[in-house]
Amino acid sequence: MKESRRTLRMQRHHNRRKDGNASLNMVSLMDIFTILVFFLLVSASESEVLPTPKQINLPESVAEKTPKENLIIMVSQTDILVQGNKVANIKSILNSNEPVIQPLLTSLKLHEAGAIKGSSKVDPKAGITIMADKEIPYKLLKKIMLTSASADFTNISLAVSQKPAEQEVPQ
Repeated sequence: MKESRRTLRMQRHHNRRKDGNASLNMVSLMDIFTILVFFLLVSASESEVLPTPKQINLPESVAEKTPKENLIIMVSQTDILVQGNKVANIKSILNSNEPVIQPLLTSLKLHEAGAIKGSSKVDPKAGITIMADKEIPYKLLKKIMLTSASADFTNISLAVSQKPAEQEVPQ
């Protein structure tokens, strides 16, 4: 059977396209990777999220401010830690009638002076961030805040988990 002119033309066209040296244009691929790297660098430097240990369950809030780079006091169900170092036991603090937690006050003063090994001098005006479990008693939180104020750390922030703001329903 005789092939049509169109079929012959299509076969010639496909034979021309069969090139054994198929290539990949690397210029556009490199451009995409360069843009991706710049995007990741910029987005990684802007994220200001405090690392939350698993033993601390933060309360939720619709707070809009981002956290600052401050001295961090972590309060779990059992211990108080300053920059990851255990300072005091919560049971002994709750049983005591003193308004100021002496081991925490000492640790804050040492951080202010820069006497802690591996840490730099901390400015009290920069403030502190209290990262406390949502189940701790208010009495304990009040003692921690009073102790921080006694150590001249008067700019106190409380760490919370951000939840989405609730939408108001029009009536």
